Amino acid sequence: MTHKKIVVLAGDGIGPEVTKCAREVLEVIGTISGQKFEFEDALIGHSAIEATGEPLPQATLDKCQQADAILLGAVGHPMYDNNPGAKVRPEQGLLKLRKSLELFANIRPIKLFDELLHSSSIKPEILQGVDILFFRELTSGIYFGTPRERSADGNSAIDTLAYTKEEVRRIAKKAFKAASQRNKKVCSVDKANVLETSRLWREVVTEVAKDYPEVTLTHMFVDNASMQLIRDPRQFDVVLTGNMFGDILTDEASQIAGSMGMLASASMGEQTSVYEPIHGSAPDIAGKGIANPLAAILSVALMLDLSLGMPNEARQVEQAVADVLSQGYRTVDIAEEGLTPEKQLNTEQMSEKVKEVLLKNKSVVNSQ
Repeated sequence: MTHKKIVVLAGDGIGPEVTKCAREVLEVIGTISGQKFEFEDALIGHSAIEATGEPLPQATLDKCQQADAILLGAVGHPMYDNNPGAKVRPEQGLLKLRKSLELFANIRPIKLFDELLHSSSIKPEILQGVDILFFRELTSGIYFGTPRERSADGNSAIDTLAYTKEEVRRIAKKAFKAASQRNKKVCSVDKANVLETSRLWREVVTEVAKDYPEVTLTHMFVDNASMQLIRDPRQFDVVLTGNMFGDILTDEASQIAGSMGMLASASMGEQTSVYEPIHGSAPDIAGKGIANPLAAILSVALMLDLSLGMPNEARQVEQAVADVLSQGYRTVDIAEEGLTPEKQLNTEQMSEKVKEVLLKNKSVVNSQ
């Protein structure tokens, strides 16, 4: 069995804490399955700027291009938040990574564990059975368009929102293919009543839909979609949208799951993919040991399924997380009122519980 090379980009804030947990879970999967994983650490974000002056050093990019998969923590640091004039920023490293690896498809599952129905601020009867798969275009749109600049006098600024037909077509194909294997519904979200790029988007998505006659396509304006996600999230199966709209809507949808600390993501192109929790670097809780590692651990499940050819092991990780939650264990972000102290776990304790259950479940299978 060949070694699988995993590059770990711990990044900033709570990134090192949660990627450590995810890596350890992957090591347990290696022990159970016999698959050998080779881990290599590299710098990104603020930590990379501090060490090298660059948010994505060439050495990091070189390692990533040779990897079977990439595990990313988070990037960002508060010192840049109130300094709009900073020429080098941690987020530039993330954008460069996406562009360099052509990671044009960001996949974000929004699936609620029944045990967390009461952790969301939304009524449980609205949430029961929600299972949404977001496809967010990741390497174009307003985050990458040019010109992107401040005027010479500093009194105005411009960002450019641009898409080509091919950029829309390739992400649409991935969304329709996924929908054909699910509930056969795609909702394409745009702002075609206002934006020319959205009219192009809608035109191309409609063309792609003709190749998937078994999938029902609907279109929805982004402002309506943001309301419908809260009013009736069960209506959605696969949601397809552009870069900025996807960024905003998936953060909103995180509240369906009760916490950003529960949501994994995959950023995919045609080769190496990046797996990361959708939460940010959360500098306010970094180093306190209270970050929820489950989103990072569930990102490993996506990695096993989509990049490493180990779908059964992916299900084992997902089941272990579900079992730990069913036993009543919680981190602070998903803790219900009245939770007993022994059930509230810190970052490391939650990771340990998942690993324990993985090993226990494997032992039960082997004994049967």
